[in-house]
Amino acid sequence: MAPRRLQFEIYRYDPNVPQTPPRMDHFEIEEEPMMNLFTVLNRIREENDPSLMFDFSCRASVCGSCAMVINGRPRLACQTLTATLPLETTLHPLPVFKHVGDLCVDTGTWFRSMYQNVGSWVHTDTEFDPKALEQRLPNDMMLEIYELERCIECGSCVAACGTANVREDFVGAVGINKIARFRADPRDTRSEAEYYEVVGDDDGVFGCMTLLGCQDVCPKDLSLQTQIAFLRRKMVRQGLKLG
Repeated sequence: MAPRRLQFEIYRYDPNVPQTPPRMDHFEIEEEPMMNLFTVLNRIREENDPSLMFDFSCRASVCGSCAMVINGRPRLACQTLTATLPLETTLHPLPVFKHVGDLCVDTGTWFRSMYQNVGSWVHTDTEFDPKALEQRLPNDMMLEIYELERCIECGSCVAACGTANVREDFVGAVGINKIARFRADPRDTRSEAEYYEVVGDDDGVFGCMTLLGCQDVCPKDLSLQTQIAFLRRKMVRQGLKLG
């Protein structure tokens, strides 16, 4: 069987050249066995248009850099095999994040702001002793924390979130997942009342519209909606206590 000739329509726009309006450029690539979209984009840049902008780093679904909207759905380019795509594919940059150019977005600024908003670090009054042994935790507890730490912060869940697309202060499923991670860590000494101050409002768990878009597109299959539902119940109880 002859290899397929794949057609790609790719969003092109450079914010540094605002006088040039956004457009969709057409490219055609002959499919190869086990080809992924990351390989396609590299071939286009090497063989057709060296000005094409897109992000990548690990090529192994670990860094999250190559997330983009593929046929209307946020996905990782390195994780997307062309065999799963139709003959015609459209590529756009992730929404919500600042657009850098073509398929590139600045996820770092958004994530830094989210980290500050949710206090994404272990809060403790214990003075750090560089000579002390690391605090040991039970295996089951560490496995629970590890599961929540598997997030690669690609931004797909944020891009697929209806609330995040209309409200810039919403911390998103990734921010709520961060809170779940630190709640599970006994080294974090924050109280339920303190967590309520962080995510117990419309910028946190009560801003979620329960559309399940975040969980549908997560490349690591994290149970994001489970964490959102769990924390929402906890925050409701805490809110009632505060009266």
